[in-house]
Order: sequence, then structure tokens, then C-alpha cells
Amino acid sequence: MTTPPDQRALVLGEALIDVVTRPDGTRSEHPGGSPANVALGLGRLGRRVDLLTWLGNDAYGDLVRRHLRGSGVNVPVGNRSALHTPVAAAHIDEAGVASYEFDLEWDLPETWDEEPGDPLVIHTGSIATVLQPGGAAVAAIVGRRHESSTITYDPNLRPVLMGSREHALPVVDGLVRQADVVKVSDEDLAWLHPGVAPAEIAEEWSRSGPSLVVVTHGGEGAFASTSAGARISVEAPKVHVADTVGAGDSFMGGLIDGLWSAGLLGADRRQALADADPATVQAVLERCARIAAITVSRAGANPPRLSELG
Repeated sequence: MTTPPDQRALVLGEALIDVVTRPDGTRSEHPGGSPANVALGLGRLGRRVDLLTWLGNDAYGDLVRRHLRGSGVNVPVGNRSALHTPVAAAHIDEAGVASYEFDLEWDLPETWDEEPGDPLVIHTGSIATVLQPGGAAVAAIVGRRHESSTITYDPNLRPVLMGSREHALPVVDGLVRQADVVKVSDEDLAWLHPGVAPAEIAEEWSRSGPSLVVVTHGGEGAFASTSAGARISVEAPKVHVADTVGAGDSFMGGLIDGLWSAGLLGADRRQALADADPATVQAVLERCARIAAITVSRAGANPPRLSELG
């Protein structure tokens, strides 16, 4: 779907270079970062999207900018930038699952060349919400824009950078309360609340602020809890897994896109989102699962374009 000229998304968060080492020892470098991957997915689905991030004016930064702009993502120019572009070392195991080590600093510009008018939706998550000083900047922007934009959030936790559960939990809980839509993996919930069933946490979260809380279970599919008390489940399509890099991010991009198409985004649509028909949510989630399945079927964070979805 082509985005109307007066509608856009603003994504707040890290963009970086993934240096990927595979089980056979081969190594590759390509752009990544959870929020950047969400922006990439939205751009490939035909949405107007800005990614406000923290890149260096170096070769890696140029690579990230070219990669994002090639999929229609605008990277606004800010009044200041990083000393060097962040790097994540991703190690892929025999099952295609990635683990990460990071070399990054995180902040945001104080001003940037934003277009007039409020974004329809603001998305954030992952490292950008916890690592300081940028985490405070993200929280301030979300707080200022809550009355004018839908807020979506994916914790996408990285314990190696975020520290202890006790440190991360207040940040996550605060953003959950401000968000209209939350997407979270079962692995993140197990780390945040060990021994508590994901459904119990999702239902509690959906009563604390969000109209929609979606929990992903990798190859087992996903379910959603709504503030109206509905529970909706979908299965994941069966595919050969190349790796899981970017799978959750592509699901998140698909979730924003699907709710956008359903007319459920925008501050003036909060009640419509809260009252969303379960059948509509089910259709959105099924498409998200399909998008994520395409992503895991090929190497790297490579979400599908709109033309691939038929």
C-alpha cells in the first residue's frame, strides 16, 4: 500500500553494522540494528518512514545510510552525530540462531531535519531505550509525542548491554504503560519474569496501557492479548530456516503496517484500536507471521518487499 503524503512513521533507535560469523567460519558485514530493521521493513512495505538514529560520519555509517535509503527509509540529519558507527558481532550457531556482542555508544541529536506535522506512529525498542544517554532522549521524545502519535514498542532485550533484570525492568514497564502496541518475544518475557507464563504477563500488560500486546514464539507462532480481553493466536508458516536474524523486527514492521492498513493508527484512532475486531487482528498477525517466515528463510535481516507478499 502506498502511504498518503501526510502520513509517516518515525522510528527511534539504533542502526549499526552486524559482523556475522557463521558455523563454517565465513564472515560477512551488513547493516542491522533492531529499530533500523523495523524501519527497513516498513520502507519495503511502501510506508514513508524516518529513522532517527546515531551514526558516525565514517565508512560504516555511509554503508548503513545507503542500505536504508535503498529501501525508502529517510535518515534525518541531526545537529550532532556519533564518533563512530556502532558494531555488533553476531555469531550464528548450527541451528541458525544468533548471539551478539556489541561495540557502541548510543545517543540522539537534540534537533533534526524533521518534516512538519506529527508522525502517525512512533516506534522504538531494544538497546535504544535502555543504554544511556540515548535512552533518556528516547523516553523524552515518546513522552512529548504520546498525545499526537500511536506509540509502538518492542523491548527486544540485549542483556549483555542492558545489565541486570532489575535495571531493565523499570524501563520496560514504563514504556509498556506509554505504548499503544507492544510486541515482545517469549525469550524476553522469560528473562524479565522467570517462571511466569507469557500469557499471564501479556494479559497484565494489556490492562496497564497498551490496547494490543503480541507475544512471538519463533517457529511456534504468536498470540495477542487485547485490552478488551480477547486472545488471538496464529501459527508460523513452516519454512527452512537460514537464520533468525531480523525475524522479530520484520514481524514488528508487519504489525505496524497491518494496523496502518486497517486504519487503527494515529492518536485519534486510539479507541478504534482498543475496540479492534479480533478477526482484523487475526488477519494482521497472520500476515506478520508470513513476513517473518520469509525473513528467516534467507540469510540476514532481509525482510520482504510488498511485491513479494502478493
